[in-house]
Amino acid sequence: MYSYIARRLAFGAVTVLFVSIIVFVIMRILPGDPLVAIFGPEGMSKLTEAQRAHYMAELGLSDPLWVQYLDWVKAIIAGDFGRSFFRSESVAEMIVRRGALTAEIAILSVLISWIVGIPVAIVSARKPNSVADGVVRFFSILFLAVPGFWVGMLIVLALLFWFGYRAPMAGASLFADPLANFQLVIGPAVVLGLGQAAYIARMGRSALLEVIREDYVRTARAKGLNNRLVIALHALPNALLPVITLSGVLLGLVLAGSIPVERAFGTPGLGNSMFQAVSERDVFVMQNLVFLYAVVFVAINIAVDVTIALLDPRIRYR
Repeated sequence: MYSYIARRLAFGAVTVLFVSIIVFVIMRILPGDPLVAIFGPEGMSKLTEAQRAHYMAELGLSDPLWVQYLDWVKAIIAGDFGRSFFRSESVAEMIVRRGALTAEIAILSVLISWIVGIPVAIVSARKPNSVADGVVRFFSILFLAVPGFWVGMLIVLALLFWFGYRAPMAGASLFADPLANFQLVIGPAVVLGLGQAAYIARMGRSALLEVIREDYVRTARAKGLNNRLVIALHALPNALLPVITLSGVLLGLVLAGSIPVERAFGTPGLGNSMFQAVSERDVFVMQNLVFLYAVVFVAINIAVDVTIALLDPRIRYR
């Protein structure tokens, strides 16, 4: 088991290294001048060549690319994520202040997806091609097809015009003000969770239908065990393995999916910060947030791989 974990960690480290190179190169080859983003087109035109060279050197953008990359890696290892062009706080302070909200939204959305998706999968798999199965599949496809940010906008508008309610706009800590924090995260979490629940329901249904036909399940039924106990004790635990893998992937994708949903709800999380950074062409914020998202995605997938290996010993011996 330890060798399996070591292999997964080594693979994750190599992946993060390549991701850092890709993120850095893409941020440098994107069209646009950082000084234009900072000073504007009119202000940029008033700068002399010496002033432009001075500001580029001050930002560390006049060095060769490989020097810039090594300086960036060294700064990340030291915990320095740089500073925003337009805000007084550093990127690290931004991640600490806003990252908690995005993490809460991601975890809560996964919980909602399991609470909704797994019972739906069981109902659908127990009676395939029935009316209940048809209804479940219809709503699964519906939630897969409808964009999350559009559902979020509808929820915000419905709450505002029908009930006059608007969620707080300022960030609130889970421990300092739990109620305000819950109001901030519940909307995006429900929207993202229902979208994930559709994936969980379809994957769970397929896995359950396959497991239900296995010999050991038929043996359990032949022994006279209640059908609900057969599913709960024998079929469901084995059918959950692909669902756990899918949940890990979806948890990582929630980080990217939270950008438009947080924007729709006005939630001051990292997704909102990413949107602002892209719209303002804040290079250092974009670069570090994209890299952070990639690292979190890799870490989640390593954790899922280790969890699957713990649940199914055949995987770690392959």
